Amino acid sequence: MTFANFSKALEQLEQTPSRLEMTEQLAQLYQQLDTGEIGAAIYLMQGRLVPQYESLEFNLSTKMIQRALARLMERHQEADNSATTQSNFFGEENNNQFLSIVQQKTKKLGDLGLATAEILQELWLNSGGLNSSPSPMLQITEVFFALKKIASDEGQGSQDRKVLELAKLLEQVDPLSACYITRIILGKVRLGFSTMTLLDALSWSAYGNKSDRDQLERAYNKQADVGNLARVYLAAVSVADKKQALDAYSVRNGVPVVPILAQRLHTTAEVIKKMGQVLVEPKYDGLRVQIHFQQNQPTKVYTRNLDDVSYMFPELKTIEEALSCQSCILDGEAIGYDPQSGNLLAFQQTITRRRKHGVDDQAMVVPLRFYVFDILEINGQPLIDQPLIERKKRLAEILSENQAFKTTPYITSSDADEIRRFHHQQLEQGLEGAIFKKVDALYRGGRKGWRWVKMKEAEGEQGKLSDTLDCILMGYYLGKGKRSGFGIGAVLVGVRDPKEDMIKTITKIGTGLTDQQFKEMKVRADEAATAQKPKNYVIPKGLVPDVWVAPQVVIEVAADEITTSPTHTAGVALRFPRLVAFRDDKTWEEATTLEEVKQIGIIGISKLTAE
Repeated sequence: MTFANFSKALEQLEQTPSRLEMTEQLAQLYQQLDTGEIGAAIYLMQGRLVPQYESLEFNLSTKMIQRALARLMERHQEADNSATTQSNFFGEENNNQFLSIVQQKTKKLGDLGLATAEILQELWLNSGGLNSSPSPMLQITEVFFALKKIASDEGQGSQDRKVLELAKLLEQVDPLSACYITRIILGKVRLGFSTMTLLDALSWSAYGNKSDRDQLERAYNKQADVGNLARVYLAAVSVADKKQALDAYSVRNGVPVVPILAQRLHTTAEVIKKMGQVLVEPKYDGLRVQIHFQQNQPTKVYTRNLDDVSYMFPELKTIEEALSCQSCILDGEAIGYDPQSGNLLAFQQTITRRRKHGVDDQAMVVPLRFYVFDILEINGQPLIDQPLIERKKRLAEILSENQAFKTTPYITSSDADEIRRFHHQQLEQGLEGAIFKKVDALYRGGRKGWRWVKMKEAEGEQGKLSDTLDCILMGYYLGKGKRSGFGIGAVLVGVRDPKEDMIKTITKIGTGLTDQQFKEMKVRADEAATAQKPKNYVIPKGLVPDVWVAPQVVIEVAADEITTSPTHTAGVALRFPRLVAFRDDKTWEEATTLEEVKQIGIIGISKLTAE
């Protein structure tokens, strides 16, 4: 498929409000793609060049893209003046006049993608003097590999080379394609669908319905790479071939497994009623990590949102001392501790290790331990279809504790009083509480099936929610008075409604933030700011923010209670909401759902749970 036609398909998707219509359009797009194009197309639609678990950033700022456009304008003027000199195009910094024009147009339109399209449109309409004209025949894969070359360029002088290569690429495409190339580079494709919609469309492309959705989701959870899964699925022609392909799709060391996540209940009696016999472990306030170990290979570590953070952990040097296997995939929690007292540290101190520079120095200040609680693969054998208690036995066989690697203590019980006492003991020790896991549960990504349940508060505690919420920053309002200095006075946040694949408002937060938090919120919000309302936002008219923010920033929010609300589109609101922390370890697709809101509330939520 040509990139021009691909861009038209993206434009159609962007303008489609209905999730079902988007699914059908994606299915039609899949059907038009060759097997060799499908992976590239899916990554590009996500504003990426590689799966989420791989790190390949464009490292092209807005200013650098504007410089590339300024070069095109300068080249256009040279051609019009019959003074075409190829060396000028690849030479020194452009005349500031052109850069200023690009910046003004970007500011006016509020979208660098639209500004790029408009500039190219003017160039092609006003003159035929350019040495080359846009090629409608440029293929998806050609653009994909050109972008990959730009992103991979590193070292001295790489910024200038990136600008030059981008200018050359933009010169070869039509204005609409240039718009989407720019948005892809900036990570602002704005199509408004989740990974699950991409999977729905795969089934729809084969059968015109979602009949394979569950099998596709299970396969994706084993290897979190939707591009590769799409290649495998679409390459299988018959129904039997597709079933065989999905059945054979399994865990692979080096590709993260979608982590299992905990649901919420309020009492241990509910836990036993829902789950029967449970395995109970401490609930640590750390960074969830999945460790992929292979002898004689660099050890990989992924967060719960599939980021590769292997660089964070010099402690991995001792992993071979702790493991007696050729390879394995471990699930656990990385937690900082005080080197003097040995006490575990809060999450905000642990997360200071999330840096790419000065890691060894920070490791001396905040050393980490890995508390390992599960094993998903050993020596090439997947274990996710074995019961939890059997996986625990396999873990004990291959892990010997050292300073950096510990096994998580646990008990098994079907007695509500016993597990309540264990839960309260963890709270008394300064931990977050307990995690309750069904002893015979298979490992399945996400929050389905009551496999894990977490409980943070002591039973019977009143006046506050039983847990915090992970909310999505949707926009902000300009400040007044003292806050005018911050440029932000309050933020609008929401939660996910997965049934509709939408994000709905639940509260505004404008009090309880420190000056530093207001400043940090402004920086983070502006990095994700967008000129138009994301189409998966459901916003009441009276709450339209001054600045829209794309669904990229997740914040942890505490509140006293949840009440029904005629104003907020979630149908509920938070009373006395307050910022707890920025959750850099979570994507918007992992934010709290409306169903979870019903589980969290204690006061004011009874009406919802009754429904």
